[in-house]
Amino acid sequence: MPAFTRSARLLRHSDFERVYKFGKRQFSTHMTFFYLRRQSGEPARIGFTVSKALGNAVQRNRIRRRLREAVRAEWNAAPAMVDMVINPKRALLSAEFAVIRGEVERGFQQIGKALHG
Repeated sequence: MPAFTRSARLLRHSDFERVYKFGKRQFSTHMTFFYLRRQSGEPARIGFTVSKALGNAVQRNRIRRRLREAVRAEWNAAPAMVDMVINPKRALLSAEFAVIRGEVERGFQQIGKALHG
């Protein structure tokens, strides 16, 4: 699977809305994964939604950077043919990076199992 590049990110509002409206959810301690199966052969795309309730711009950007890096580190475990939105919780701000990375990996594995049997 290719690296987590811009083409592997959800960027359009309509894509986020489609995942929220028609997709399923997977919960973890520091984040919630929303996911929706894509057409056969299409690569995975991942987006992040960091609410203003999580803090000021500096804190939200820090959360986004940490999530992006965790997804990059675990990108090979990401399920194929899925659009995914990761919605972090406030606790992610103070969590160890290894914990975040582990939750991303587990989330990817659980979503892969749910999608492929």
